[in-house]
Amino acid sequence: MPPLLVLAGTLVGIAAVRWAFRTAGRINQELDEVRTAIFAEPQPADIPTLRRDPVTGAYRPG
Repeated sequence: MPPLLVLAGTLVGIAAVRWAFRTAGRINQELDEVRTAIFAEPQPADIPTLRRDPVTGAYRPG
């Protein structure tokens, strides 16, 4: 009976390690997607400054 328990424990351990590696890979992939999305957004230097038109009072790119 003990050899059967050792085999079952080993199989459960292998399954747990496999699940952990898959989960870690999935989380890292999601983090990489978020990082690339952050860098794809326009940076403050790329956004034009708005200036107020004294005649109309509307704000327009300067």
